[in-house]
Amino acid sequence: MRIIKKKIHVVGAIIENEQKEILCALRGPEMTLPNYWEFPGGKIEQGESKEEALKREIQEELGCTIEVYEHIDDTTYEYEKVIVRLETFMAKIVSGLPVVSEHAELKWMTRQELPSLNWAPADIPAIEKLSNYKLNKY
Repeated sequence: MRIIKKKIHVVGAIIENEQKEILCALRGPEMTLPNYWEFPGGKIEQGESKEEALKREIQEELGCTIEVYEHIDDTTYEYEKVIVRLETFMAKIVSGLPVVSEHAELKWMTRQELPSLNWAPADIPAIEKLSNYKLNKY
């Protein structure tokens, strides 16, 4: 018997600061995919645009307001129990400071340091694109 996996569509923010560091979020032990690093974000709700979903999720998860910029990657990854479509966007914090609430840890890292973390598989293609991505214009 073939098990049909649930498909979820999520968005992730590649938040870059003034020092050109990227915000990385560690999934907590009680979350699915525990102890993997990811770009913060979450599920797109009914009627939301990808950008609206990302702004809402970052406000809920990190307590700050972001501006969403260009689309970086669109990856579909089949995990053990779910199929995830992750779309990542460059973003910048416009108000507030990121606060740990859902994640176990937050960390700012340079693009060169990103591959040293244990990333969730769906996030890896975006990291590979970032290393070749020309520095932002904002």
